Amino acid sequence: MTNHVFWKNNSLYLLDQRELPFKKTYLKCDNIKDVAYAIKSMAVRGAPLIGIVAAYGVVLGIFSILSSKDSVKDKDIENICERLSKTRPTAVNLFWALERMKNAFKKFCKHIDMPGLMLDEAISIHVEDIENNRMLSLFGAELIDDGDTILTHCNAGALAMGGYGTALGVIRAAHESGKRIKVFATETRPYLQGARLTAWELFEEGVDVEIVPDNHVGLLCYKKVINKIIVGADRIALNGDTANKIGTSMVALCAYHYKIPFFIAAPVSTFDRNIQNGASIPIEERNGKEVKYINGKPLTLKAIKARYYSFDITPEQHISNIITEKGIIEKPFKKYIKMLFTV
Repeated sequence: MTNHVFWKNNSLYLLDQRELPFKKTYLKCDNIKDVAYAIKSMAVRGAPLIGIVAAYGVVLGIFSILSSKDSVKDKDIENICERLSKTRPTAVNLFWALERMKNAFKKFCKHIDMPGLMLDEAISIHVEDIENNRMLSLFGAELIDDGDTILTHCNAGALAMGGYGTALGVIRAAHESGKRIKVFATETRPYLQGARLTAWELFEEGVDVEIVPDNHVGLLCYKKVINKIIVGADRIALNGDTANKIGTSMVALCAYHYKIPFFIAAPVSTFDRNIQNGASIPIEERNGKEVKYINGKPLTLKAIKARYYSFDITPEQHISNIITEKGIIEKPFKKYIKMLFTV
């Protein structure tokens, strides 16, 4: 898989996912403004990756301040994190990573090499995400049988993480173990992450993958073409309610109706211990213009209104299991999710 996020010569380089799979271009981020733009514009996306990129953004913010001042104050860090926190409201990994960077600053603020130690912290967040993805994927692969046909929605692969992937990581791990697997990837309107990114990632890995329009899920379940569904997550409440890419709740409802196992794959950093259920998860609403155009070409009349929510909430009763790097969570979810933070 292409190296999609890396630090070099005090700059952050990000693969522009809006151009994939036809072009591989990188955005060079030299300051917090560049990082905020990359996240807000969807050049990078995926809850864990957003958190990783934001952590590097804090470091760039520190470097910018030190280019004109002798020291960095607590208020400076608060301002940096406040700006980055406003880029995408739903993905909890963003806020988790920013909180971790704040705590790191409190620890290292008086150290002579504070900037270097803060960079080390961002790199640790990045490396730990890859390691957690691999462990999560090994656990999840145990739920996949030889010959399974799996459906996934949106993109929860290496591109959405520091590397390897969550939902796609499980599929990769099962494939690497020799299991014969076929995957249906929904196109995932309006950004087409499934068609552009998921299908590309799986094709590159040698997995048998086929793209379907989002509205095919009900029929595929009805005809028993698929026998398992696995997706990622952007925030998980204490009771197991899960925010993920818009359309996930309809996929889960179909799975529930037709008794098809529906799995969520996400690292522990995606759980929000401060939220009891999905009703309290903030849902990002983006500009309706993003629905009305594809590659700058209009799909309808300019005067017609459009609405676009990036995420929806899948109720915990429609979820079979939640796969994490600490193991597979069974029901009752609330009991075992609480245990994640006490072990």
